[in-house]
Amino acid sequence: MSRLLVKPKVQAGLMQEITPESAGWTYVGFALHRLRPGETAGGEAGEKELCLVLVSGKAKISVGGEDFGELGERMTPFEGRPYAVYVPKGSSWQAEAATDLDLAVCSAPGGEGFKAKVIRPGTHPQMTRGKGTNTRYVTNIMPEDDGSAQSLLVVEVITPGGHTSSYPPHKHDEDNLPAESYLEETYYHRLNPPQGFAMQRVYTDDRSLDETMAVEDGDVTLVPKGYHPVAAIHGYDSYYLNVMAGPKRIWKFHNAREHEWLFTGV
Repeated sequence: MSRLLVKPKVQAGLMQEITPESAGWTYVGFALHRLRPGETAGGEAGEKELCLVLVSGKAKISVGGEDFGELGERMTPFEGRPYAVYVPKGSSWQAEAATDLDLAVCSAPGGEGFKAKVIRPGTHPQMTRGKGTNTRYVTNIMPEDDGSAQSLLVVEVITPGGHTSSYPPHKHDEDNLPAESYLEETYYHRLNPPQGFAMQRVYTDDRSLDETMAVEDGDVTLVPKGYHPVAAIHGYDSYYLNVMAGPKRIWKFHNAREHEWLFTGV
């Protein structure tokens, strides 16, 4: 199995736990808690900042003793818009599941001067990108222009079955602004219906890295460098939650030159 493909550990509880150490990089962390009603998860942000994303379900969430009440409205990631909570550096957090809950914990190095807040559905509109079989639906949760974080960039994407996304291929693995930014990235994948699969390729121009993976419901793929397109298989819609971070909170990507002709209208 590819070292870039991380399978869920269990059917409930802490299903995914990606750290910079386990991924072999510097900035991005990701965890996924699957909880039943009444069960809890929590911790300390320490030197990191966090984005808690309610992938599905409802939870009572508090940060640093501030009670944000019960949040969440969708029961699957394929319907409705996400609720999320920003947890600044040095803060504690706790979530108590009010329903069956999938809670993502996105992390990256934190900074000073940021405050805990709820990111409600509609804070950033869902966008339709592409045309034809490259159409996909993108919802920014923490985009670079919101000024609300030190490092984290968080976005979710729904790709209909038979469509491609993160495509035409692009990369962001060079700290070479304004041309390109360096950002590590994780993809947390879900499929509808859940027995499906999608395909993701991660590769560099020189093919020193070139891996193609069949991703299943609950898998995480790591993108340390290179291009990283996704293809959803006919009959199965794809959802993924992206976490990105690097030395600067800027998303500036480089397109694969041989595929740039595809950008007309996509």
